[in-house]
Amino acid sequence: MNKLQTIWIAFFLLLVGVAYAEEPVLLLFAGSKHDKFLGCLNCNKYDSSSIWNKYGEYGSKYNSDSIWNKYGTYGSKYNSESPWNKYSSDGPVIVDKDGNFYGHFTRNKYNNQTKIKWLVWILDNYEYVMENFDEVRDKLL
Repeated sequence: MNKLQTIWIAFFLLLVGVAYAEEPVLLLFAGSKHDKFLGCLNCNKYDSSSIWNKYGEYGSKYNSDSIWNKYGTYGSKYNSESPWNKYSSDGPVIVDKDGNFYGHFTRNKYNNQTKIKWLVWILDNYEYVMENFDEVRDKLL
């Protein structure tokens, strides 16, 4: 890991530490009616609904519906429903348990992208996050 990556990770962890203390549980939904649950964004890595649980349904890079499966609908940078497609207008939405909307979890900055800083960091650095999933997850959680 180079010095710049180390600085980014340190900055990211600072943002996450502050964010986790203040945020409600953030849920990710996709589909035209936002009825396809893709996981919990800020649940711990042992939670079965967490996108950070690599053995769970939503965090596994092998599950076809996981955002971490680069060959799946929601993990491909080419699919219009994937958060990783920077041209998508159909990216997943972020809501809390009460239905409050926190923007889209999408790399498309022009499609009501979330303003939550640590999520924007993940979106902006998604290739690094995908290549270093365990490291990022372990430092994040």
